[in-house]
Amino acid sequence: MHRIIFPEESYKIMGACFTVYTEQGSGFLEAVYQESLEIELRDQGVPFTSHPCLALTYKGRPLHQTYTPDLVCFGRILVELKAVSALTDEHRAQVHNYLRATRLHLGLLINFGHAPKVQYERIVR
Repeated sequence: MHRIIFPEESYKIMGACFTVYTEQGSGFLEAVYQESLEIELRDQGVPFTSHPCLALTYKGRPLHQTYTPDLVCFGRILVELKAVSALTDEHRAQVHNYLRATRLHLGLLINFGHAPKVQYERIVR
């Protein structure tokens, strides 16, 4: 049996996403959902950092390139937002790579572009 990591935290984040989708529906650009979600997370008291600049390494050596995820909530959950008709394997691979690069263990891939409901996936490293 697998243990769900960060269940309470991810439940709060997803609740905020559902609220945003109920208010905004589908059809906006990702930036609109990002800003709306930041407002909702703030209203619900969920701690987050928007577009933090995270260092990357290769074989233990720092890279000049950095990674800027959409959100990091609770200091340990990566949140990647999309506004596309459907999530693809490329989106999933992106989150897997970000988790590996940042050494975070949980990523939430959220798609606000899907109708009739928000599409989401929990991705665990």
